[in-house]
Amino acid sequence: MSRFRLRSCVWEITLACCFSCAYCGSKAGRARENELTTEECLSVADQLAALGCRRVSMIGGEVFMRPDWDKIIARLTSRGVRVAVITNGFLFKEEHIARLKAVNIESVAVSIDGPERVHDKYRSEGSFKRALCAIDTLIANGIPASVITTLNSENAPLLEELYEVLKSKRIFAWQIQACSPMGNAKEGVDHRFDVKWVIDFVVSHMYDAPFAMGTADNIGYFTEHEGHLRGRIDAYAPFTGCRAGLTSIGIDSVGNVRGCESMYDEHFIEGNLREKTLAAIWEDENAFAYNRGFKKELLTGACASCPEGYRCAGGCRSYNYFVHGKLYESPSCVKKPQ
Repeated sequence: MSRFRLRSCVWEITLACCFSCAYCGSKAGRARENELTTEECLSVADQLAALGCRRVSMIGGEVFMRPDWDKIIARLTSRGVRVAVITNGFLFKEEHIARLKAVNIESVAVSIDGPERVHDKYRSEGSFKRALCAIDTLIANGIPASVITTLNSENAPLLEELYEVLKSKRIFAWQIQACSPMGNAKEGVDHRFDVKWVIDFVVSHMYDAPFAMGTADNIGYFTEHEGHLRGRIDAYAPFTGCRAGLTSIGIDSVGNVRGCESMYDEHFIEGNLREKTLAAIWEDENAFAYNRGFKKELLTGACASCPEGYRCAGGCRSYNYFVHGKLYESPSCVKKPQ
């Protein structure tokens, strides 16, 4: 058995979506041809549980556009795997509540990418109000809800405005992440924004916000607030490097396995679940070599001389790759070289 232990998975169960956003990294819209069948998905769920996976984040496309979404979740939760759904909230209906409760869902995260005028510009008119309605419905029915915001040059400066809206909601967490220039986002938006300003914004609110608040792993790193910047103000939890292929994997709707589902390029596919078992892919001694074979000597640019380089390992592999093609050099780090 590999010395690496699988703990989390991001699983795209369908590419079907009610939107085709300009910043969608997976170019979602239509379902792929020959997406995994229900039975194949149930087998994948069994394999995840057998490997010790503790948590699955289920994504699309739009999860609720796949009719059997609750069957797949039920298979996971019945085997002790916690499941969170990430949704745009547009198709969310009251009838989903009973189905979510029946499968013991852990939480639901709703994507909100700015104040109403900006969010609706990138999705569709009325989508902002529907997303907020989905949050209200979830919370009113006792299902924990959170918000994920993906930043680009247009919406990053509007975080204060969005915060004023969200703080009136009883969400339990707000995650802020950088838009990676892949898929539609490669041409559809300007992904650049002031990373330091965003970190300062989070720090200015995270200790008194009515919910947990933090940045995702593609924003950082190692400022004086690093240990609490990722939504963990109650515990010191600094960034410890990209976990792709070390403790986490991504699975797409046709069964391709990557170290991270944000590494949305054929170059990072380690195998397909129609051809190999998940265990065979995970245990392959040559798999996920970009992380399993990491050495500090691989770091380039400012990361090579950074005293935190051995811990940070150059930041988020996916973001690095799609921004400038250098896996071991972070373009979004605000730490100044010593």
